[in-house]
Amino acid sequence: MKTGLLILGGGPTGLGAAWRLHEIKDQNWLLLEASDDVGGLARSFVDEHGFTWDIGGHVQFSHYAYFDRVMDQLLGADGWLNHQRESWVWMRGKFIPYPFQYNIHELPSSDLDRCLAGLVDALRTPVKKAGNFREWILANFGAGIAEIFMLPYNFKVWAYPPEMLNAVWVGERVAVIDLKRVLHNLVYAKPDISWGPNRTFRFPRRGGTGAIWKKCVERLPSEKLVLRDEAVEVDLPRRIVKTRSGLTIQYDSLLSTIPLSRLVKISGQDQFTPLVSRGLLYSTSNIFGIGLKGRPPERLKTKCWMYFPESDCPFYRVTVFSNYSPDNVPQPDRQWSLMAEVSESPCKPENQETMAESVITGLLNTRLIESRSDIVSVWKYRAERGYPTPGLHRDEALDEILPFFEQNGVLSRGRFGAWKYEVSNQDHSFMQGVESVERLVNGQPEIIVADPEHANSKHHPWPFERWEARSKTGYNPVG
Repeated sequence: MKTGLLILGGGPTGLGAAWRLHEIKDQNWLLLEASDDVGGLARSFVDEHGFTWDIGGHVQFSHYAYFDRVMDQLLGADGWLNHQRESWVWMRGKFIPYPFQYNIHELPSSDLDRCLAGLVDALRTPVKKAGNFREWILANFGAGIAEIFMLPYNFKVWAYPPEMLNAVWVGERVAVIDLKRVLHNLVYAKPDISWGPNRTFRFPRRGGTGAIWKKCVERLPSEKLVLRDEAVEVDLPRRIVKTRSGLTIQYDSLLSTIPLSRLVKISGQDQFTPLVSRGLLYSTSNIFGIGLKGRPPERLKTKCWMYFPESDCPFYRVTVFSNYSPDNVPQPDRQWSLMAEVSESPCKPENQETMAESVITGLLNTRLIESRSDIVSVWKYRAERGYPTPGLHRDEALDEILPFFEQNGVLSRGRFGAWKYEVSNQDHSFMQGVESVERLVNGQPEIIVADPEHANSKHHPWPFERWEARSKTGYNPVG
């Protein structure tokens, strides 16, 4: 079998590439997906009781006009529900608006004093480049906010101590301190919840996040899709992929969206094994869907998701998933649902046999549920690779491994293909696939992986403004 572009993986990145190829009427491609369904970590599931679940708290917001247009085409105007984000932090026995650092006036006076003292000390300390994420937190927020919230919460999220992470990824993911804003909120006791790129978002009316990608694949030519088969060997010099079922596929170019660590292994590039071990860290995500009878209590009726930095529960985030869409539960008038996330790594091992019980106990401790008797369904999913961790040696590894594969006709892109958390949302991932096609077919430069800060800086038009600028200078893309 022979093809022009071979795509490994049917997650958002692989589907983004396939969509763009189909859109420009390029028929010389093939997509290979190991599972029997597409979507990767953006799939959805319906449990035996009829509750719909995602692999974590996905929401739909975007940096790209092209992505927005495709999403509208896939689900239509009536296929989306629009939401105003309402996120909170549960600590000290109460809900505090998120971002925490803008709402410290909600804390008990002793904690507030510590936070303010730490902020003052941080502002008095000369700014220096942070060597790791812990240093960045202390420099930007001071010891009070760091010790009360930022350090314990980030360990629960990443499953690695913050000193093992770099601070390159932070960007729009963490709200840095605006002292005037903090003091204004303190003086006027004003809740501040408007920060962040996802302060408004949308969600599929039916079928969970996975409905998006099911609709996407329905519009692609079925003869270009090979499901339930995976690459087990990549011969770089001969440009051949062998699959588990015995297929041999000759390709001109390869877009790999499988984990970069696996690509290294199946292509026999053992010289990169030390870099992979040291630089390509990841955390495992354990997702628990809790289906409940009745209606959500008043305190949860409008909440989207909540963060949990304290030790009275194993989860770091809980989503009121039935608030995203009433169709996420089988009987909307009589049922509701919560979805909890627990991270795991060698630095934060978890007991798989007792975790569900720990989650339920945590839901009771944090008063998200009143009684075990309200539970009608417990669903569990373990994503071995949940988050690509921005470790201290990540960029060192990527700077060697990614160029090597590019020199050998392979683009490794996507959440774990490029291993860049800061550009690994659904919109980033889909557009990395689109960009890959534009690079290979039209000679356009890729932007997202090369310049995450620019990618996250604004809502980008289509074609990308940087491409438009190049065309005005007389640049002629290669075909």
